[in-house]
Amino acid sequence: MSDVTDTLELTVQHPRPGLAIATVTGDVDMHTADTLRRDASILIERGCPHLVLDLSQVGFFDSAGLSALIGLWHAAQAQGGALGLAEVPDRLMRMLTLTGLDTILAVHATTAEALTALADSPATSTGDPGSTTHVSSGDGTGEPTGVQRPA
Repeated sequence: MSDVTDTLELTVQHPRPGLAIATVTGDVDMHTADTLRRDASILIERGCPHLVLDLSQVGFFDSAGLSALIGLWHAAQAQGGALGLAEVPDRLMRMLTLTGLDTILAVHATTAEALTALADSPATSTGDPGSTTHVSSGDGTGEPTGVQRPA
């Protein structure tokens, strides 16, 4: 059994206007789910209504995380966008299947597959395509501890 941590990091890429890929690293649980919901909601509200969550680096995901995903799905829908999940860990996939959320949330085997699925979605952002942002919420308080933007 792995140790659950209070650390959650999002690394965000903007491959095209209106679309963000957020790679989630860490555990998504009652301590970090609000951070995921808040940080990803900010992306959606700031002009990236089409959001792909790359979950390949997630070690643990509980029901608080499921609630965050539902909230993000609603936020994306409200902005005329879509939420896609990529590289979903087996345990989370079982939870999505058991709860029926796999019929509502778009689940893709890879990030590339998720991007292809969203390729026909209209662009709504004026953000810089190709830019990357690293958001780290490292202390479990839900407050970001740093944002880095490469030159």
